[in-house]
Amino acid sequence: MDEIRPVSGAPAHGLVPLFPPGLQAIYGECRRLYPDQANPLQVTAIVKYWLGGPDPLDYISMYRNMGRPAQDVQEHWHYVSFGLSDLYGDNRVHEFTGADGPSGFGFELTFRLKREVGETAPPTWPAELMQGLARYVFQSENTFCSGDHVSWHSPLDNSESRIQHMLLTEDPQMQPIQTPFGTVSFLQIVGVCTEELQAAQQWNGQGILELMRGICIAGGPWLITDMRRGETIFEIDPHLQERVDQGIETEGSNLSGVSAKCVWDDLSQPPEDEEDSRSICLGSQPRRLSNKDTEQIRETLRKGLEFNSKAALPPISSQKQSHERAQSRKDSLESESSSAIVPHELVRTRQLESVHLKFNQESGTLLPLCLRGRLLHGRHFTYKSINGDTAITFVSTGVEGAFATEEHPYAAQGPWLQILLTEEFVDQMLGDLQELNSREETKLPREYSWPEKKLKISVLPDSVFDNPLQ
Repeated sequence: MDEIRPVSGAPAHGLVPLFPPGLQAIYGECRRLYPDQANPLQVTAIVKYWLGGPDPLDYISMYRNMGRPAQDVQEHWHYVSFGLSDLYGDNRVHEFTGADGPSGFGFELTFRLKREVGETAPPTWPAELMQGLARYVFQSENTFCSGDHVSWHSPLDNSESRIQHMLLTEDPQMQPIQTPFGTVSFLQIVGVCTEELQAAQQWNGQGILELMRGICIAGGPWLITDMRRGETIFEIDPHLQERVDQGIETEGSNLSGVSAKCVWDDLSQPPEDEEDSRSICLGSQPRRLSNKDTEQIRETLRKGLEFNSKAALPPISSQKQSHERAQSRKDSLESESSSAIVPHELVRTRQLESVHLKFNQESGTLLPLCLRGRLLHGRHFTYKSINGDTAITFVSTGVEGAFATEEHPYAAQGPWLQILLTEEFVDQMLGDLQELNSREETKLPREYSWPEKKLKISVLPDSVFDNPLQ
């Protein structure tokens, strides 16, 4: 539960500061931007997170920003969070690791909301939105980066707005700061329409943000969210779709993985050793991943499992790739991790003869992106189940560090399945899965089968995956 109150002023000269040093450092950056707003309205958690409250952010300050009309920057409300970084330095929330690294999670969230005519006070709904994102970070220990995107599936302000998802970018005004407890940067939430989110998934978030900066009503240079915006950037300027299509064709997608409702079944002859048979199937309790395997997938999927029971689909890496489909363009399952991926010594790799993959509709519609935007560019793509430890990683022949090979294209370690697809088979699958590209609802269930490859894919209703044993 939150309450709104004005911030107390800075301590008088010569007195002991009332604010903890981490808090003081963020206030200092805010005062640099808003010297005439020393006491902004602030949403504060009544019961602090470190006292058992539900909200990780201790405070969210709300400032009135006059914009810069000459530069197409509209007047707006500016929201700044306090709590993802280490405010106190005494281990009550974040482990204190020194001043050299990141403070807490290393960032705070900001949000810029267009001020409506006649509005004299900032709306408070963005504070709950920021708390929701912060809860995800604290619960998953996954952090955000500029260019990430969040699939929210609901108007951000619970209205009828088309703005139902988010991209993240560096705040255009707030500079990274050094605190006694480490560095803090400021990541700004940008509200986007479904079509813009999908373009960010298929290409990359930074590219879509750059297009939005060029359109005043879609955000302009400072990417100000207008909840009343009724048109996507592609409706405002149809030529932008060509730029996105060209980017996808030449660069592929930066999206390395998603959370998903998914499951895989081994259709091979089950082994006689019951202890060795896999237990990941509908209606059974999943086998637990080893700590090392979990860490491998966490590194491959550094962020983005679940936001308020809504699937989060952020990109994993911003690594630049060359534009040709060349064998020398090798991606690696180790490329986004500081340590090499080494199979856990107690979990042996099992080669499978035949597999059946099951996805819900949202996950299934990303299969063409996985194939065209990732595998045809020599990369990999992972579906991580939100209902258990199951993970499915598609890899191309150029990916290093995979335990699936051309000789044994289906391989598993515990509940983690890898599928190696040749370029020729990817092209075939893209033709067969073409209907998944349609913006219209696909009638479910849908089944796709490649008997010669011993691969079957089903796209099923969400209800199939809601079994509590998953």
